[in-house]
Order: sequence, then structure tokens, then C-alpha cells
Amino acid sequence: MFVSPRLALVTGLGVLPLVALTAAGLPVWAVLTGWLVLCSVLLAVDVTAAASARTITVTRRVPARGRMGEPVETSIALHNHGSRTLHAVVRDGWQPTAGASAERLRVLVPAGERRRVSVPLLPRRRGELASEFVFVRSRGPLGLGGKQARHEVRGALRVLPAFVSRKHLPSRLARLRELDGNTSIQVRGQGTEFDSLRDYVRGDDVRSIDWRATARAGTTMLRTWRPERDRHVVILIDTGRTSAARVGDGTRLEAALESALLLGALATRAGDHVHLLLYDRAVRARVTGIDGTALLPAMTDAMATVHARLVDTDWSGAFAAIRTLTTRPSLVVVLTAQDAAESARGFLGAFPTPSRATTVLVGSVTDESVEKLAQQRGSREEIYLAAAAERTLRDAENVTDAIRRAGGEAIAADPEALPPRIADRYLELKAAGRL
Repeated sequence: MFVSPRLALVTGLGVLPLVALTAAGLPVWAVLTGWLVLCSVLLAVDVTAAASARTITVTRRVPARGRMGEPVETSIALHNHGSRTLHAVVRDGWQPTAGASAERLRVLVPAGERRRVSVPLLPRRRGELASEFVFVRSRGPLGLGGKQARHEVRGALRVLPAFVSRKHLPSRLARLRELDGNTSIQVRGQGTEFDSLRDYVRGDDVRSIDWRATARAGTTMLRTWRPERDRHVVILIDTGRTSAARVGDGTRLEAALESALLLGALATRAGDHVHLLLYDRAVRARVTGIDGTALLPAMTDAMATVHARLVDTDWSGAFAAIRTLTTRPSLVVVLTAQDAAESARGFLGAFPTPSRATTVLVGSVTDESVEKLAQQRGSREEIYLAAAAERTLRDAENVTDAIRRAGGEAIAADPEALPPRIADRYLELKAAGRL
């Protein structure tokens, strides 16, 4: 059973008869005892009259997946098998990051009938969210107390990444269609395939003349070339300790996931094969061998339960794992946070040797607050902070220069700008025939 706050209010009202009857000459203890006995009798009657909270069946309706930051509709159904009307107060046991309302749900279930109540969620964190129980309280007609029971009905929801950067996808797809339809590469080169034939124009490369088509057409015909549509894009996301640092409203890992999703959605539309690897000292998630419309759901599902770990990343193992995914010419995109020379030694030591057919692109998330600190000079404390910020920025530039000397390309931007910048660089490589 349970006791409601209304019982305390009713008990407190006993002050009025206590004062009145005490003034009439009755003993205080007698009046007080009588009033407490009356309240106890009312409570017992109320609890007895309440419908049983155990003679009901509780079922859930929870979608398998939802997206972080977006509303998710769940519901609970109560089937009253008793002979009395159930005045229920329901509490669903979701964890706080699920975003369930703190208010208790009130529902009236007549005898032998079923009622369903909605439990809207607004997830604030990726991963597996679960509710192990539903707590039901059955109020009596007076509202002084009632019966309660805990029903073990598990509900689970997998929260996927928000994919806020999908707003940049339509404009990049438009550029991709323009690139694919209107800008064929006019010279034979690495990473190109035959597109179509056209008339020869003075200044064209004579090595691309198709002599068989020329003989059939009676005029000089030229082959045109376009970027290959079956190249490989390997995305490596660092899940080590540097990815746990907070930048803006999220972590560096969240920004890396956004960049990977945007690039994966763009590359699969371009006809390329996309491989995803999340790694620190072991493989935390892997997506490979999936193309077309099934790629994006597979990537988000793999990312959902992966969080940053407070360990140093084994870069030798990470780049070795990349080589197990594909041995063909590819674009390797490494999403990490290498902004200190000391912590970047392992990364630079294991950095793969790029070739003409393979391009290595390193994307890093920067913190705008560091740049703002570097510009402040208002007080002595701000000057010291500015000096530390300048040192941080210089270290990041040194690491960037080291990546370029090793043959890679480096892109550093804030969490909002990094995904579209990586997508733009991918399109530039496509247009240049390097991918």
C-alpha cells in the first residue's frame, strides 16, 4: 500500500476539532486519539476499496530505434482483469537521459477493459536506453492511499547519432550530379573510366582519339573520361582518450561521427564503396561490404553504442586494421584529434605512406574557445591564458605540417564546419580525377 499527501492534509485539519472540543472541556489526548483513529479507519477503507494493482497486465510499445535529439513515441497499455475500476498513477522507469517527463501518468481503466497511455521520450545521449519496470499505483475513492505494484516489463531503445550535418547533403549531392553529368575529365589519368565519345576539338589530347569510332563515323572521335564509380573510401574514427574532450555542446567523437555520416552518404551516392572502422586499442565497430541505401542505417547502428575510452589509441593496430578492409586504391579519412606534438608521435610514426592511388585525409575538430582566449589581453590572467592558447594553436599547426610532410592532407575546423569541409574535399578529389 501507499499513503498520499492528502492524508497528511486531512490529519492536519484535525487541529480545528481539537481546539473546539478542548475548549468544551474534553481531554486533549482523547480528542487527538479519536481523530487519529478516524483518519486510520478512513485510510483503511480507502485502501480496501482501491482496485488491485497486481491484477492488471502491463505491455509496452517501444520502437527499436530512435535518433538523438528527436522525439520518440512510446506507450504503455494497462489491462484491468479485476472487478473494480482502476484509478492508476503510472511511473515508467526510464533513465534520465531518455528525456521522459517527470510527471506521473494518470489513467482510468474500467473493469475488464484496456487503456493505453503515451510516454514521449526525447533522448539526449546515444546508446542503449532501457526501462526495466513500470510502477503502478491504484488510488482509492477518497484519495488518501491505495495499493501499488511493480511490474517487470522491459523496454529498450537504441538511440542513433543525431546526424545534424544531413542538412549539408542536398547541396553536395547537387554538386555531385553536376560533376558526374557535365564535367568529364578530358585526359586519361589515374582513377578515371570511359564515359562517352565526342567530336575532336583542336587542343585535345590526341592519345584519347578512338580510331575505330573515327573510321565508323567518318570524323575524328575522342574518348572522354570520368572518375571511377567503384573506388573505396575508408573512414577511421579514433575512439581513444583525445576524442572524449568536449568541444562546444558535444565531444570530438560526436563531431567525427557527423563527418563520417555525411561523407558516407555522399560517397555511396557517388557509387563508391564505403568502409567504416571505429578503433582505439581494438575494433569497437566495423561496417564493410554494404553499399546503397543499406549503408547509412548500418553506419548509424554501429556508431550508436560506441563511446570514447580513456586509453591511448594504438595507431599501428589502427592502420593495420585499415589494410584488412581493402587493398585497392582508396581514400583513407582519419577522424582524430592530433593537436599536441607529444601525443601525436605515435600517430605520425605509424602514418601510412600515401601513393598515387591512395590519398590520406586527416580531419580534426578544433575548439573556437581556444582562438578566442588567444585574442584576449584585458588582464594579467587573460595574458597568461592567451599565451597558453597560442602555444596550443602553434602545436596544432606543427602537427598539421608534419602530416603534410608525411604526404597526407589535414583539415581542421570547428564541429559545425568540419563535416561539410571534408565532403567538399571529397568532391574536389572527384573533380580532379584523383578518386
